[in-house]
Amino acid sequence: MEKFYVNNNAQSNGDHEVHRTTCPYFDRIYSKKDLGYHDGCHSAVQEAKKTYRQSNGCATCCSACHTS
Repeated sequence: MEKFYVNNNAQSNGDHEVHRTTCPYFDRIYSKKDLGYHDGCHSAVQEAKKTYRQSNGCATCCSACHTS
């Protein structure tokens, strides 16, 4: 299981990106919500959607869940 976070600040397209703690961009995200531990990005994105309806996986660290 891995720990995931969602960026509280939306991207220009409105997406709130979900990141693993191992993401190379993780340290650049200053405002984030802890999503807890998940077996993969799909359940982490679903958890993020409880707060931010427009959530998406990071193209770098959650490419299996990146849709836009």
